[in-house]
Amino acid sequence: MPKRFTRNGALAGLLLLAACNQPKPSEQAAGAVRTSASADSAQPTAMPTSSSFGKTPDGAEAQLYTLTNAHGLKATITTYGGTLTSLLTPDKNGQLGDVVLGFDNVEGYTSPAYLEAGPYFGALIGRYGNRIKGGKFTLGGQQYTLAQNNGPNHLHGGKRGFDKVLWQAEPGTSADGQTLTLTYTSKDGEEGYPGNLTVKVVYTLTHDDALRLDYTATTDKATPLNLTNHSYFNLNHGQAKNALDHVLTLKADRFTVVDATLIPTGELRPVEGTPMDFRQPHAIGERIKQVPGAAPGGYDHNWVLADRQRTQPELAATVYEPVSGRTMEMLTDQPGVQFYSGNFLKGTLTGKGNTAYPQHYGFCLETQHFPDSPNQPKFPSTILEPGQTFRSTTEYRFGVRK
Repeated sequence: MPKRFTRNGALAGLLLLAACNQPKPSEQAAGAVRTSASADSAQPTAMPTSSSFGKTPDGAEAQLYTLTNAHGLKATITTYGGTLTSLLTPDKNGQLGDVVLGFDNVEGYTSPAYLEAGPYFGALIGRYGNRIKGGKFTLGGQQYTLAQNNGPNHLHGGKRGFDKVLWQAEPGTSADGQTLTLTYTSKDGEEGYPGNLTVKVVYTLTHDDALRLDYTATTDKATPLNLTNHSYFNLNHGQAKNALDHVLTLKADRFTVVDATLIPTGELRPVEGTPMDFRQPHAIGERIKQVPGAAPGGYDHNWVLADRQRTQPELAATVYEPVSGRTMEMLTDQPGVQFYSGNFLKGTLTGKGNTAYPQHYGFCLETQHFPDSPNQPKFPSTILEPGQTFRSTTEYRFGVRK
């Protein structure tokens, strides 16, 4: 079944609005408390602010937009790659701290060292997040060839994916909080993909302490599509040597088994009895050395949340960091999530606050469809057809546990 591609735009909009207005999971059940008052008591929303983030190697200027809410949360997003560069949230003592990895200027994201390491800190990923086997797929009887930029495979949209382009930005406000609307048109043939694809991503920093991403896309030719955000989280960033003590709960009872190059074999294996089982809370580092696979080792797999894209976001993961007391809930309507434990970080990159990023310093929860879906007919379809509109929502909610 295809993703939530709808021909009736009005109906899709109503479905999305309904999804956003669904009751939230109980904070008491999660053991967390909100860091702030309800949205009803929030102050009127001002516009986001903007500043220069520096120039790209080709001389184009990247802008940086700052979204804030009445409780002190602050998200900064650059037009380069649609990248979330920082996200300040309070700890259990009310002290604000940045919980995502990144850099202070665009030069950090365009340096040779960064491009060689390829961590994709905070970026919007497309056209196809994750891997496509051999950089090839067949659609409509025609074979398409993509860049092999991850060993023998294609990764995260190619050599110049959505993470390396300048997006058009429009700051604004909504009933939920400050917004930043980013748009990009990927031309037919860009990175080998068919069709002129128009993508819009709306970041919203809500009054009730969540960062929401609403994705939409249309095309004039059938094309694979798998959009995600590649933020690395560390809820005690700058105060911890890694993220291995973070306690993760992941509501998935299967994962996609992969080969040595991280391409799915097609098997959806039960997590029970394996180090992939996070249905009950476990520290990320508790069983990380038991995860099978090639060096450098760790988690870099897709967990199956559903057999198809759902009609509204549902709670999929909860993270708790015991020193800071920070909590994060992740909700999505996507059928999968790639949990990545920062295995390929080597300490060679130094980010904000002169902080080095060693192995496992941050983790990713990349909401998405399954890897290599264009070559796996049994997986939920990732093909967007002309006349359809792709819509998806992912939300990260922040709180503290006293």
